[in-house]
Amino acid sequence: MDDRLHVAVVTPLTEELAALVPRLEPRVELVCEQELLPPPRYPADHHGDPSFRRTPAQERRFAEIIADADALYGVPGEDPAALRRAVQTNPRLRWVHTMAAGGGALVKRAGLSAAQLERVTFTTSAGVHAGPLAEYALFGLLAGAKNLPRLRADAERHEWPHRWLMGQLREQTVLVVGLGGIGREVARLLAAFGTRVIGTSRRGDPVDGVAELVHPSELAAVVGRVDGIVVALPATAATERLVSADVLAAVRPGATLVNVGRGAVIDEGALVEALRDGRVGFAALDVFTAEPLDPASPLWDMPNVLISPHNATLTPAEGRRIAELFAENAGRLLDGRPLRNVVNTVEFY
Repeated sequence: MDDRLHVAVVTPLTEELAALVPRLEPRVELVCEQELLPPPRYPADHHGDPSFRRTPAQERRFAEIIADADALYGVPGEDPAALRRAVQTNPRLRWVHTMAAGGGALVKRAGLSAAQLERVTFTTSAGVHAGPLAEYALFGLLAGAKNLPRLRADAERHEWPHRWLMGQLREQTVLVVGLGGIGREVARLLAAFGTRVIGTSRRGDPVDGVAELVHPSELAAVVGRVDGIVVALPATAATERLVSADVLAAVRPGATLVNVGRGAVIDEGALVEALRDGRVGFAALDVFTAEPLDPASPLWDMPNVLISPHNATLTPAEGRRIAELFAENAGRLLDGRPLRNVVNTVEFY
């Protein structure tokens, strides 16, 4: 293998993190020209300010950097068309690292040929977000168990009601839909609470903290005996609307649902109806079928819904963790070892 890796940074990256990558893997030559990158609006903003525009001279320089790279740190503007251009115009490009855990969806939208998908390895930042998303899942399940909507309603009325029973995760059963990095961390935390965890798996391999495994095709048969559901799946052709109207119709009345995967995994219209009639008692949703969520969506006004704007992954450590993952994978690439989080270019996850 080559002993150096020429990397073009094409997504907002602080100077501190740009210095961290070659410090962790000295064989990386990182080209990060800040004036060519959109300024971030918040920590770990991989899109950058949408009003940012390069001058024609800057665009030429940016294209030169991409055309001369062995690898890309990020995807310009998180734009599949820009990814396609980069692959088409740079025959020496070997590796692209996407910032999102679900970067496979972006690769799919780029519409690359089979030969291009064979030539370029694509990796994601999966695993970086497992801890924050698992905490959000726990937060949502606790909010449902403790009946956060009722607590908020009583507080708004300044009402001190008669005492009433709250749920306890220790006494509940939770279904984790998807046992990748996020789902496994959710299962680990729930098991520590004493919760009985059921998990979905296509292969049936044992997972720590999971008491029972079911095939994804069995969702409708199992949701009637759980108190909470955590969706932790990426969006693929196989997972689209996996949590279907039929599945939601079979849910135990009052169950809590948390989605930290992708919005497309749930039939959103059916979820609205399930929330209206109480089959789903509470939902904590960080992702939606279309984002930003339409201001006209009924989900905004439902008292038993907690909405967060695809924000549950964002922590002060996110950027550093991605940089560390990239440096590790750069070393693996240079040493001829398997990379972590390689995108499956058949199902694109």
